Amino acid sequence: MFLLNLALLGVAAAIPLSTNASRESPIPVEYYGAGLPAGIKSFSAAGWKDATYGPSRGGQSKCVSGILEVQAGTTHNAKLSPDMIPQNQTALTGMIVSTFTPPMKMPTPEFTTVQSIFKIGASLCGPADASSPPATVELLTHGTGFDRFYWDFAAGYSYVDAAVAAGHSRPPRPLIVQTPIQLEIAHSLISLLRNGSISSTKFSKVIAVGHSFGSGIVQALNVHYPTLVDASILTGFGINSTAATTLGFDLGGNPTIASLADSQRFGDLPLGYMVPASAQGNQIQFFSLPGFDPSILTQVNAQKGTQAFGELFSPMIGGPVPNNYTSPVAVINGQQDFPYCMGNCSFPTDQAAAVKGVLYQGLDQGKFDSHLVPNAGHGWNLHYAAESGYEWIQKFLRDQGL
Repeated sequence: MFLLNLALLGVAAAIPLSTNASRESPIPVEYYGAGLPAGIKSFSAAGWKDATYGPSRGGQSKCVSGILEVQAGTTHNAKLSPDMIPQNQTALTGMIVSTFTPPMKMPTPEFTTVQSIFKIGASLCGPADASSPPATVELLTHGTGFDRFYWDFAAGYSYVDAAVAAGHSRPPRPLIVQTPIQLEIAHSLISLLRNGSISSTKFSKVIAVGHSFGSGIVQALNVHYPTLVDASILTGFGINSTAATTLGFDLGGNPTIASLADSQRFGDLPLGYMVPASAQGNQIQFFSLPGFDPSILTQVNAQKGTQAFGELFSPMIGGPVPNNYTSPVAVINGQQDFPYCMGNCSFPTDQAAAVKGVLYQGLDQGKFDSHLVPNAGHGWNLHYAAESGYEWIQKFLRDQGL
């Protein structure tokens, strides 16, 4: 199985895709500089710009990385005024608080059209010992606050390696980075994967895998393009996000203007890109004690990605799927997920399992499953139990014949 792991979504840039337009984390020299081990056949560079080759961060897969140019458009991005972007940290903090002040009614936005060629930072990874490309590819989309390396974080925390075993891009304007345009970019990327435009390989089956905001994009694909993918994996996802959990999640991260928080990495980003202020903010949002290695939290803070202002005010585009959606779906969350479960995904019932009755009512029961990763928070990929979660996903796909 191959994995297409995406980074930013945007004009001349990022989806994550993970659907999130962000400046990517520093890439170790050995990741791109060392090349592939001797004897390993490299991918075709067809369809890529600035292609480089190297092993995955987990070390068990071979990857080609670079820029994919994707044409996409939508008529449903919210029309947001540049005047909405806070001009300093005090204004940003005040805006976050006021957003949750009762009655918390978001104005119905006017829509605007976005049409562009987007440059997506991506990596295509496959088995190091493969003599020919597999027929199936997984499209991986990350959530806000991360980049594509959420899926290939480090040895022992690499979903890329787990799935295989069984470039940088310029950020777009922060008001453009919204769910509707990211949905269309994902749609276009899947078309490229199927028609052979990427690495001269035509994939007959595409599995969409998302985390958090990225899962929202995947779920929206199921709604708007119900026959597009062969299976969907929704991680860090649910239906029980309330004003209280959203407020706690957003304020817990203490959103900070990215260029102020880390001028070395984000100094050239415009206002409108935010990051958690500290490791403590990342812990509140994504981690659950005692289920993680503190050094991983430190690394997450050093490699954190951004959230674009437009993502905060994106129109909702997911919902119940139409009757002609028939592909398998799995939901997998950390047991202590904060934004969707207030820290307890078993109360009052299994919150991952509850997704079916609300969003996938007509789907055959045999095509749906859910799992709670023990001792793990919203970013369960970053916990000790990560590999058990990866194994569960791959078993689900095998059981579905994928």
